[in-house]
Amino acid sequence: MSAETVLYMVIPCYNEQEVLPDSAEKIKNKMTALMARKKISKKSKICFVNDGSRDRTWEIIQELCRRDPIYSGICLAHNEGHQNAVLAGLMTVKPYCDAAISMDADLQDDINAVDAMLDKYDEGCNIVYGVRDNRETDTFFKRVTAEGFYRFMKLMGAEVIFNHADFRLMDRRALDAFADYTEVNLFLRGIVPMIGLRHDCVYYQRKERLAGESKYPLKKMFAFAWQGITSLSSEPIKCIVNLGLGISVISGIVLIWSLFRYFTGQTIAGWTSLIISLWLLGGLVLLAIGIIGEYVGKIYLEVKRRPRYLVEEFIDANQKQAGDMLTGSLKHSGK
Repeated sequence: MSAETVLYMVIPCYNEQEVLPDSAEKIKNKMTALMARKKISKKSKICFVNDGSRDRTWEIIQELCRRDPIYSGICLAHNEGHQNAVLAGLMTVKPYCDAAISMDADLQDDINAVDAMLDKYDEGCNIVYGVRDNRETDTFFKRVTAEGFYRFMKLMGAEVIFNHADFRLMDRRALDAFADYTEVNLFLRGIVPMIGLRHDCVYYQRKERLAGESKYPLKKMFAFAWQGITSLSSEPIKCIVNLGLGISVISGIVLIWSLFRYFTGQTIAGWTSLIISLWLLGGLVLLAIGIIGEYVGKIYLEVKRRPRYLVEEFIDANQKQAGDMLTGSLKHSGK
């Protein structure tokens, strides 16, 4: 990466008033050090994306932008969720940068890994994934569930990078390709690997959160996992088909056994087996309907083609007409 290359750091923020001032200073120090070493252009920026925060997050971002032109800010009109906030940031800054790095505001992703990402970019990589080298700092439960999630995603046919979240570098070519993926149900960890192109990984140790609370409690983590599975793979429906075939085979065997009992005069009522069978089949039918309904619901959201986000305000000292460029639903949705 040369001194002519413009890098944008895209940082999604939701209720991050406690951590934002410290994070902003640390990221700025890293960016200015990279500029001093002529690794990136002095036009490079730190872009915070306010995802409908209910605290003072946007006010802090505005103050940062007024104080130092290295900062820029995007304010979404409504809380759209982490994945859409990342998308909004990347698609908004895409016309102004040669490469963009997305990372969370809590800086649990190691900011020092950016240097290695830029080195990979210099070697010709279009996409560089930040990957945790271990989960020793996680609780036993979180480690088992997280690693189980990645393995289950692989089993379901989704192409994901093991232990990779949303800390990644994408160059202009990758961002242009990414803009063509227009689905509403976003799971970036699975979509970005679909782009292909030349890619590599940088490994780092995940740190403790600087301040504030995690925005992904257990309930949201499970919901996010289910979103990823149903957004990227139809394997759950195939599992229902296989389960139905298996039950049909078992039912055929039971039918033959019942006929044998009937013709041999051994037709004693089996109340327990009957009740268990009814509850089992009833539960499986409801599960099958629920899974199919989940996919139908996603189809419903996709066919309506609603914008995935709406940018209310874009502050960037280098782009004085940036706000005018973001009018129109297609540009708001990144399409």
